[in-house]
Amino acid sequence: MRPAGALFLLIGTLLTGAGYGATFLLSMRFRTIGGNEFDTGIALAGGVFGTFVGVTMVRSLAPRIGTARMSALAALCVGIGIAGFSPAVRDSSLEVLAGFLLGLGWGAFYVAAPLALSERTDSANRGIWFLRFGTFQMAGIGGCPALAAYAIHFLHWSVNGALGVIAGLCAIAAVLLEMFGRLSPHSPAEVLKERWLGDLGAIARTQAVYPILMIALGACVFSGIMTFQMSLVQGTRAQASTFFSLYTLTVVSMRWLLARLVANVSTETATKVLLVVMVLGIASMFAVPYHVFFQVSAAVLFGTGYGLVYPVMQTQLVNDSDVAHHNAVLTWFVTAYFIGAFGFPTVGGWLLIHSGKGALLTAISACAMAALLLAFVRDKRRIAALTLKA
Repeated sequence: MRPAGALFLLIGTLLTGAGYGATFLLSMRFRTIGGNEFDTGIALAGGVFGTFVGVTMVRSLAPRIGTARMSALAALCVGIGIAGFSPAVRDSSLEVLAGFLLGLGWGAFYVAAPLALSERTDSANRGIWFLRFGTFQMAGIGGCPALAAYAIHFLHWSVNGALGVIAGLCAIAAVLLEMFGRLSPHSPAEVLKERWLGDLGAIARTQAVYPILMIALGACVFSGIMTFQMSLVQGTRAQASTFFSLYTLTVVSMRWLLARLVANVSTETATKVLLVVMVLGIASMFAVPYHVFFQVSAAVLFGTGYGLVYPVMQTQLVNDSDVAHHNAVLTWFVTAYFIGAFGFPTVGGWLLIHSGKGALLTAISACAMAALLLAFVRDKRRIAALTLKA
């Protein structure tokens, strides 16, 4: 990994992550043009279908054009999707198309960029590079809405103008990722051509199905808390930008400080402890109307629990599957994540409009508790399977 190439990759990842983070501004955008949170959910529902297309495109196009160029095209697609939300007029067909392009781009990037990094690093250094990659990605996802909210409230930017700027940043990211590929060339990998849809039946019969289901539920929690944060704190003294900032700082700092500690604990214990912390963070959101401190505690607890449990679940996934299915289960893991991330806002938006904040937080809590329950069920069945083998 050449230093210049690595810099282009990390900054490109930061800016592409900002594109996904811009989705947390959409509820504000729809309110300013006469819409509501359900409109946000409908627009993002297109991202579910875009994700499937994006993942499939990586596995079909990357062997021909390379994972780095695929990452660049994906970043550009994210920018085009965000640009589709920047007009200050309502157009349902355009908004669903924008959501589809956003899901397509982010889904493709989420698969292609880590593959591009993996191809250019050896086993001895791959761990530290993935840590850096994940940190820059999360900084973009959480930092973008925090800075945008600051610009909107204090610098008097329009929401649509902020979305236009973020779309431009994604275009810059595409250029940087293309330069990364040119500075750190690598032959396209044929391994990406293997099947993954056809392996679903075999995967469903293994323990690997539990991490896949848990990350889908975790993504529902993440998208619910982040997408509707501005609506959840409306009418209180709390500010959405505070939550976004503290969440990002918590995830980045905890990944650096606690990653080694978490890695030394069994994945079964780490998953359950982190999910409990995540549940406590959601519980704190119920008390935000009473004092702004509860929003601060929610951001820190949620950032610690959800921010650290993703790689732990990913480790469980690989450990619970056969070597022959590793790439397939990782693909399904990413796909399940995006089904939750882009699919839940439709349900959440409907609940918020028709039943209020309490109903939305209850649904989010139910998803978190279901993920925690699955963690216990997985361990119980794992112990039972080991007992039978003994």
